Amino acid sequence: DQAVRLREDRYGICTLTFNRPQQMNLLTGEMLSALQKEFDSLTNDTKTRVVILAATGKGFSAGHDLKEIKALKELPKIEALFGQCSRMMQTIPRLPQPVIAKVQGVAAAAGCQLVAQCDLAIAAEGVKFVTSGVTWGFFCSTPGVAVGRNLQRKHAMEMLLTGEPISAQRALEWGLVNRVVPADQLDAEVEKLAATIAAKPPATVAAGKRAFYQQMDLGLEQAYALASGVIAASFAHQEGRAGMDA
Repeated sequence: DQAVRLREDRYGICTLTFNRPQQMNLLTGEMLSALQKEFDSLTNDTKTRVVILAATGKGFSAGHDLKEIKALKELPKIEALFGQCSRMMQTIPRLPQPVIAKVQGVAAAAGCQLVAQCDLAIAAEGVKFVTSGVTWGFFCSTPGVAVGRNLQRKHAMEMLLTGEPISAQRALEWGLVNRVVPADQLDAEVEKLAATIAAKPPATVAAGKRAFYQQMDLGLEQAYALASGVIAASFAHQEGRAGMDA
């Protein structure tokens, strides 16, 4: 399990680090299970005030593992994987602790979705964000749920329809991240933001976060159910199969 994620707790800040750098920290079923387990343990953790999601290697996460999806073959199995991913994503806004994405390298497809789904995000200069599925025959429907709730619709649609990467600076302008800093300042900037929030009254933060999402995101579960079905079907479709083969 250590290969999937590393956990460090100090001063009320829990850092969960993806540790599959050779695979660009792909969100495999194993990775999703490990994340879900950690999030579930944080639900009633009164010592932890803030959660940081980080990654080792060159990229934050390249999204789903196409080899894994290809091997699943059948639609019900592919749907189950996306259902698992959607459950994990929905856990983030439901956690009492604010979750900060600490992004380096690239955040692609479900990796970009994860950044969008976190409460806050700080990126290093030079990071690329992309929802590339459309190019390969599987539109990034589930990433679109989180991206569409963070960006203005035209910006979200540009990412989803072109499948072309945007820069960290563009991500900042479009509202996908809070701050962009030089790579050598990423650690310090994230720690500073985490410490600022960790110093606030935790019950107030938890109640405030919960209420914010309740009023903003009515219909999140329904949106994920719809998008999960659409994206699973696109992977099972011949266009998606051809894209994975390529």
